[in-house]
Amino acid sequence: MANINKDALIDEVSSKTELSKKDIESVIDIMLEKITEEIRKGNKVTLTGFGTFRISSRAEREGINPQTKERIKIPAMKLPKFTAGKSLKEAVR
Repeated sequence: MANINKDALIDEVSSKTELSKKDIESVIDIMLEKITEEIRKGNKVTLTGFGTFRISSRAEREGINPQTKERIKIPAMKLPKFTAGKSLKEAVR
């Protein structure tokens, strides 16, 4: 099993289209920037069949420092979440 990074993805898309690698990289960068911007605002971004990106809130909670065994407060935070769409789920089964 091989991992694929951004450069490999750009190469793959370029080999299947007539677009230049530079154009594909621009499209990917703009797409990721826009998804990030929208979920930062609290909006959901849905790519039908692929999945949905959204923000999830995690409440403040108490934890334990494993080195000192001291109780600590872990602050509330917002986290990006991705939920796979039906087509993606079926494709990986």
